[in-house]
Amino acid sequence: MAEIFFRTLPFFAIIGLGYWAGRSRFFTEEATGYLTRFVFYFPLSAMIFGFAANLSFAEVFDPTLILGYLAGTLAVYLLVTAAAVIRGLDVPTAAVEAQCAAIGNVGFLGLPMMAILFGPASVAPMMVVLSVDLVVFSSLIVILINAGRGQGLGTATLKLVGLGLLKNPMILSITAGLAWSASALPIPEPVNDFLTILGGAATPGALFAIGASLASKSAERVQISGWLSFAKLVLHPACVAIAVLWLIPAAPFSAAVAIAAASLPVAGNVYMLAQHYGVAPHRASAAIFISTVLSIVTVPAVIAWVSGP
Repeated sequence: MAEIFFRTLPFFAIIGLGYWAGRSRFFTEEATGYLTRFVFYFPLSAMIFGFAANLSFAEVFDPTLILGYLAGTLAVYLLVTAAAVIRGLDVPTAAVEAQCAAIGNVGFLGLPMMAILFGPASVAPMMVVLSVDLVVFSSLIVILINAGRGQGLGTATLKLVGLGLLKNPMILSITAGLAWSASALPIPEPVNDFLTILGGAATPGALFAIGASLASKSAERVQISGWLSFAKLVLHPACVAIAVLWLIPAAPFSAAVAIAAASLPVAGNVYMLAQHYGVAPHRASAAIFISTVLSIVTVPAVIAWVSGP
Protein backbone atom coordinates (compact mmCIF):
# COMPACT_ATOMS: atom_id res chain seq x y z
CA MET A 1 0.00 0.00 0.00
CA ALA A 2 2.78 2.44 0.96
CA GLU A 3 4.71 1.66 -2.24
CA ILE A 4 1.64 2.21 -4.43
CA PHE A 5 0.83 5.41 -2.55
CA PHE A 6 4.28 6.86 -3.24
CA ARG A 7 4.09 5.79 -6.89
CA THR A 8 0.75 7.59 -7.35
CA LEU A 9 1.81 10.61 -5.30
CA PRO A 10 3.54 12.42 -8.21
CA PHE A 11 0.27 12.33 -10.17
CA PHE A 12 -1.63 13.96 -7.31
CA ALA A 13 1.26 16.37 -6.68
CA ILE A 14 0.86 17.74 -10.21
CA ILE A 15 -2.89 18.01 -9.63
CA GLY A 16 -2.09 19.92 -6.42
CA LEU A 17 0.25 22.24 -8.32
CA GLY A 18 -2.52 22.94 -10.81
CA TYR A 19 -4.93 23.59 -7.95
CA TRP A 20 -2.50 26.12 -6.45
CA ALA A 21 -2.12 27.85 -9.83
CA GLY A 22 -5.89 28.13 -10.20
CA ARG A 23 -6.54 29.09 -6.59
CA SER A 24 -3.88 31.82 -6.62
CA ARG A 25 -5.24 33.10 -9.93
CA PHE A 26 -1.86 32.49 -11.57
CA PHE A 27 -4.07 30.50 -13.93
CA THR A 28 -7.44 32.16 -14.54
CA GLU A 29 -10.57 30.11 -15.29
CA GLU A 30 -10.25 31.19 -18.91
CA ALA A 31 -6.63 30.00 -19.06
CA THR A 32 -7.64 26.69 -17.45
CA GLY A 33 -10.40 26.29 -20.04
CA TYR A 34 -7.94 26.79 -22.90
CA LEU A 35 -5.41 24.40 -21.34
CA THR A 36 -8.10 21.74 -20.91
CA ARG A 37 -9.22 22.22 -24.50
CA PHE A 38 -5.63 21.97 -25.76
CA VAL A 39 -4.94 18.77 -23.81
CA PHE A 40 -8.27 17.19 -24.79
CA TYR A 41 -7.96 17.79 -28.52
CA PHE A 42 -4.22 17.50 -29.13
CA PRO A 43 -1.82 15.73 -26.68
CA LEU A 44 -4.43 13.32 -25.30
CA SER A 45 -5.64 12.47 -28.82
CA ALA A 46 -2.04 11.88 -29.95
CA MET A 47 -1.36 9.65 -26.95
CA ILE A 48 -4.55 7.60 -27.44
CA PHE A 49 -3.91 7.24 -31.19
CA GLY A 50 -0.37 6.06 -30.49
CA PHE A 51 -1.63 3.52 -27.95
CA ALA A 52 -4.42 2.24 -30.22
CA ALA A 53 -2.20 2.04 -33.29
CA ASN A 54 -0.07 -0.53 -31.48
CA LEU A 55 -3.05 -2.69 -30.48
CA SER A 56 -5.06 -5.16 -32.49
CA PHE A 57 -8.85 -5.04 -32.62
CA ALA A 58 -8.92 -8.41 -30.84
CA GLU A 59 -7.00 -6.94 -27.90
CA VAL A 60 -9.50 -4.10 -27.47
CA PHE A 61 -12.63 -6.09 -28.31
CA ASP A 62 -12.68 -8.31 -25.23
CA PRO A 63 -16.36 -9.36 -24.90
CA THR A 64 -15.94 -10.76 -21.39
CA LEU A 65 -14.29 -7.61 -20.06
CA ILE A 66 -16.77 -5.38 -21.90
CA LEU A 67 -19.76 -7.22 -20.42
CA GLY A 68 -18.21 -7.45 -16.96
CA TYR A 69 -17.27 -3.78 -16.74
CA LEU A 70 -20.60 -2.76 -18.26
CA ALA A 71 -22.54 -4.91 -15.76
CA GLY A 72 -20.61 -3.56 -12.76
CA THR A 73 -20.94 0.04 -13.85
CA LEU A 74 -24.62 -0.38 -14.69
CA ALA A 75 -25.18 -1.84 -11.21
CA VAL A 76 -23.82 1.25 -9.43
CA TYR A 77 -25.64 3.46 -11.96
CA LEU A 78 -28.97 1.82 -11.11
CA LEU A 79 -28.23 1.85 -7.38
CA VAL A 80 -27.58 5.60 -7.31
CA THR A 81 -30.55 6.22 -9.61
CA ALA A 82 -32.80 4.28 -7.21
CA ALA A 83 -31.50 6.33 -4.27
CA ALA A 84 -32.25 9.54 -6.20
CA VAL A 85 -35.79 8.38 -7.06
CA ILE A 86 -36.46 7.49 -3.40
CA ARG A 87 -35.44 11.05 -2.50
CA GLY A 88 -37.99 12.36 -4.99
CA LEU A 89 -35.58 13.74 -7.60
CA ASP A 90 -36.59 14.20 -11.22
CA VAL A 91 -35.10 12.10 -14.02
CA PRO A 92 -32.47 14.63 -15.25
CA THR A 93 -31.10 15.21 -11.72
CA ALA A 94 -31.07 11.47 -11.01
CA ALA A 95 -29.16 10.96 -14.28
CA VAL A 96 -26.49 13.48 -13.27
CA GLU A 97 -26.07 11.83 -9.85
CA ALA A 98 -25.80 8.39 -11.47
CA GLN A 99 -23.24 9.74 -13.92
CA CYS A 100 -21.14 11.03 -11.00
CA ALA A 101 -21.09 7.52 -9.52
CA ALA A 102 -20.31 5.71 -12.78
CA ILE A 103 -17.89 7.85 -14.82
CA GLY A 104 -14.32 8.25 -13.59
CA ASN A 105 -11.49 10.41 -14.86
CA VAL A 106 -10.22 7.70 -17.18
CA GLY A 107 -8.90 9.89 -20.02
CA PHE A 108 -7.04 12.60 -18.13
CA LEU A 109 -5.93 10.63 -15.05
CA GLY A 110 -6.51 6.92 -15.60
CA LEU A 111 -4.73 6.21 -18.90
CA PRO A 112 -1.38 7.78 -17.99
CA MET A 113 -1.50 6.49 -14.40
CA MET A 114 -2.35 2.87 -15.26
CA ALA A 115 0.19 2.79 -18.12
CA ILE A 116 2.92 3.67 -15.62
CA LEU A 117 1.69 1.54 -12.71
CA PHE A 118 0.59 -1.57 -14.64
CA GLY A 119 2.76 -1.20 -17.75
CA PRO A 120 1.88 -1.08 -21.49
CA ALA A 121 -0.31 -4.20 -21.19
CA SER A 122 -2.86 -2.09 -19.30
CA VAL A 123 -3.61 0.05 -22.35
CA ALA A 124 -5.99 -2.46 -23.99
CA PRO A 125 -8.28 -2.93 -20.95
CA MET A 126 -8.18 0.83 -20.31
CA MET A 127 -9.37 1.37 -23.89
CA VAL A 128 -12.28 -0.98 -23.15
CA VAL A 129 -13.21 1.00 -20.04
CA LEU A 130 -12.90 4.33 -21.88
CA SER A 131 -14.98 3.09 -24.82
CA VAL A 132 -17.80 1.78 -22.59
CA ASP A 133 -17.86 5.06 -20.66
CA LEU A 134 -17.94 7.20 -23.79
CA VAL A 135 -20.27 5.16 -25.99
CA VAL A 136 -22.76 3.81 -23.43
CA PHE A 137 -22.94 6.13 -20.44
CA SER A 138 -22.13 9.46 -22.10
CA SER A 139 -24.98 8.70 -24.50
CA LEU A 140 -27.29 7.49 -21.72
CA ILE A 141 -27.17 10.74 -19.75
CA VAL A 142 -28.13 12.76 -22.83
CA ILE A 143 -31.04 10.38 -23.53
CA LEU A 144 -32.29 10.48 -19.93
CA ILE A 145 -32.07 14.26 -19.59
CA ASN A 146 -33.97 14.76 -22.84
CA ALA A 147 -36.51 12.08 -21.89
CA GLY A 148 -37.01 13.72 -18.50
CA ARG A 149 -37.77 16.99 -20.24
CA GLY A 150 -40.42 15.36 -22.40
CA GLN A 151 -38.39 15.18 -25.60
CA GLY A 152 -38.29 11.37 -25.62
CA LEU A 153 -36.06 9.24 -27.81
CA GLY A 154 -36.87 11.12 -30.97
CA THR A 155 -34.78 11.99 -34.01
CA ALA A 156 -33.41 15.15 -32.39
CA THR A 157 -32.15 13.24 -29.34
CA LEU A 158 -30.59 10.46 -31.42
CA LYS A 159 -28.94 13.06 -33.66
CA LEU A 160 -27.55 14.82 -30.59
CA VAL A 161 -26.14 11.55 -29.25
CA GLY A 162 -24.68 10.58 -32.62
CA LEU A 163 -23.01 13.93 -33.19
CA GLY A 164 -21.61 13.86 -29.66
CA LEU A 165 -19.95 10.51 -30.35
CA LEU A 166 -18.66 11.54 -33.78
CA LYS A 167 -17.16 14.78 -32.44
CA ASN A 168 -15.48 13.21 -29.42
CA PRO A 169 -11.71 13.25 -30.07
CA MET A 170 -11.13 10.27 -27.76
CA ILE A 171 -13.47 8.06 -29.79
CA LEU A 172 -12.00 9.35 -33.05
CA SER A 173 -8.45 8.69 -31.80
CA ILE A 174 -9.26 5.13 -30.71
CA THR A 175 -11.01 4.40 -34.03
CA ALA A 176 -8.26 5.93 -36.14
CA GLY A 177 -5.55 4.12 -34.17
CA LEU A 178 -7.24 0.73 -34.51
CA ALA A 179 -7.81 1.38 -38.22
CA TRP A 180 -4.11 2.11 -38.65
CA SER A 181 -3.25 -1.03 -36.70
CA ALA A 182 -5.55 -3.10 -38.92
CA SER A 183 -3.78 -1.78 -42.03
CA ALA A 184 -0.56 -3.41 -40.74
CA LEU A 185 1.40 -0.40 -41.98
CA PRO A 186 4.30 0.83 -39.86
CA ILE A 187 4.04 4.35 -38.49
CA PRO A 188 6.63 6.50 -40.31
CA GLU A 189 9.42 7.59 -37.98
CA PRO A 190 8.70 11.36 -38.27
CA VAL A 191 5.02 10.70 -37.52
CA ASN A 192 5.92 8.48 -34.58
CA ASP A 193 8.25 11.17 -33.22
CA PHE A 194 5.50 13.75 -33.67
CA LEU A 195 3.02 11.60 -31.74
CA THR A 196 5.57 10.88 -29.00
CA ILE A 197 6.48 14.54 -28.49
CA LEU A 198 2.89 15.79 -28.61
CA GLY A 199 1.53 12.87 -26.57
CA GLY A 200 4.22 13.49 -23.96
CA ALA A 201 2.41 16.68 -22.99
CA ALA A 202 -0.79 14.76 -22.22
CA THR A 203 0.07 13.47 -18.76
CA PRO A 204 1.43 16.64 -17.09
CA GLY A 205 -0.98 18.87 -19.02
CA ALA A 206 -4.03 16.79 -18.11
CA LEU A 207 -3.09 16.49 -14.44
CA PHE A 208 -2.34 20.20 -14.17
CA ALA A 209 -5.65 21.00 -15.88
CA ILE A 210 -7.53 18.76 -13.43
CA GLY A 211 -6.02 20.64 -10.48
CA ALA A 212 -6.57 24.09 -11.97
CA SER A 213 -10.21 23.25 -12.73
CA LEU A 214 -10.74 22.06 -9.14
CA ALA A 215 -9.88 25.56 -7.92
CA SER A 216 -13.19 26.79 -9.31
CA LYS A 217 -15.12 23.94 -7.69
CA SER A 218 -16.68 24.25 -4.26
CA ALA A 219 -17.61 21.72 -1.60
CA GLU A 220 -21.27 22.74 -1.50
CA ARG A 221 -23.97 20.17 -0.75
CA VAL A 222 -21.38 18.12 1.13
CA GLN A 223 -23.84 15.46 2.31
CA ILE A 224 -25.08 14.63 -1.20
CA SER A 225 -21.66 14.99 -2.80
CA GLY A 226 -20.14 12.84 -0.06
CA TRP A 227 -22.62 10.08 -0.94
CA LEU A 228 -21.81 10.40 -4.64
CA SER A 229 -18.08 10.33 -3.89
CA PHE A 230 -18.55 7.19 -1.78
CA ALA A 231 -20.52 5.61 -4.61
CA LYS A 232 -17.76 6.45 -7.12
CA LEU A 233 -14.69 5.60 -5.03
CA VAL A 234 -16.04 2.57 -3.16
CA LEU A 235 -19.26 1.18 -4.65
CA HIS A 236 -18.20 1.46 -8.29
CA PRO A 237 -14.96 -0.54 -7.96
CA ALA A 238 -16.75 -3.00 -5.65
CA CYS A 239 -19.53 -3.62 -8.21
CA VAL A 240 -17.02 -3.95 -11.05
CA ALA A 241 -14.93 -6.34 -8.95
CA ILE A 242 -17.94 -8.57 -8.28
CA ALA A 243 -18.79 -8.56 -11.99
CA VAL A 244 -15.34 -9.17 -13.52
CA LEU A 245 -14.06 -11.55 -10.84
CA TRP A 246 -17.13 -13.72 -10.16
CA LEU A 247 -20.22 -13.01 -12.28
CA ILE A 248 -18.54 -12.63 -15.68
CA PRO A 249 -14.91 -13.58 -14.97
CA ALA A 250 -12.38 -11.76 -17.14
CA ALA A 251 -8.66 -12.47 -17.48
CA PRO A 252 -7.05 -11.67 -14.10
CA PHE A 253 -4.83 -8.85 -15.35
CA SER A 254 -7.63 -7.18 -17.35
CA ALA A 255 -9.97 -7.53 -14.38
CA ALA A 256 -7.42 -5.86 -12.09
CA VAL A 257 -6.99 -2.92 -14.46
CA ALA A 258 -10.77 -2.49 -14.87
CA ILE A 259 -11.30 -2.47 -11.09
CA ALA A 260 -8.50 0.07 -10.67
CA ALA A 261 -10.05 2.22 -13.41
CA ALA A 262 -13.43 2.06 -11.65
CA SER A 263 -11.82 3.49 -8.50
CA LEU A 264 -10.91 6.78 -10.19
CA PRO A 265 -12.60 10.00 -9.03
CA VAL A 266 -15.55 11.62 -10.81
CA ALA A 267 -14.69 12.86 -14.32
CA GLY A 268 -14.70 16.56 -15.09
CA ASN A 269 -16.93 16.10 -18.13
CA VAL A 270 -19.82 15.22 -15.80
CA TYR A 271 -19.77 18.82 -14.57
CA MET A 272 -19.54 20.08 -18.16
CA LEU A 273 -22.68 18.12 -19.09
CA ALA A 274 -24.51 19.19 -15.92
CA GLN A 275 -23.64 22.82 -16.57
CA HIS A 276 -24.57 22.58 -20.26
CA TYR A 277 -28.03 21.23 -19.45
CA GLY A 278 -28.47 23.30 -16.28
CA VAL A 279 -29.01 20.19 -14.13
CA ALA A 280 -27.39 20.09 -10.66
CA PRO A 281 -24.02 21.58 -11.71
CA HIS A 282 -23.06 22.49 -8.11
CA ARG A 283 -23.72 18.91 -7.01
CA ALA A 284 -21.49 17.54 -9.77
CA SER A 285 -18.84 20.16 -9.05
CA ALA A 286 -18.67 19.26 -5.37
CA ALA A 287 -18.59 15.52 -6.14
CA ILE A 288 -15.62 16.03 -8.46
CA PHE A 289 -13.77 18.08 -5.81
CA ILE A 290 -14.45 15.74 -2.88
CA SER A 291 -13.84 12.51 -4.80
CA THR A 292 -10.55 13.81 -6.24
CA VAL A 293 -9.26 14.81 -2.79
CA LEU A 294 -10.29 11.48 -1.23
CA SER A 295 -8.90 9.49 -4.16
CA ILE A 296 -5.36 10.35 -3.04
CA VAL A 297 -5.92 7.59 -0.44
CA THR A 298 -8.62 5.39 -1.99
CA VAL A 299 -7.09 4.86 -5.45
CA PRO A 300 -3.74 3.55 -4.11
CA ALA A 301 -5.69 1.29 -1.71
CA VAL A 302 -7.68 -0.28 -4.57
CA ILE A 303 -4.60 -0.62 -6.79
CA ALA A 304 -2.68 -2.25 -3.93
CA TRP A 305 -5.57 -4.69 -3.44
CA VAL A 306 -5.88 -5.71 -7.08
CA SER A 307 -2.09 -5.94 -7.46
CA GLY A 308 -2.04 -8.71 -4.85
CA PRO A 309 0.69 -9.53 -2.34
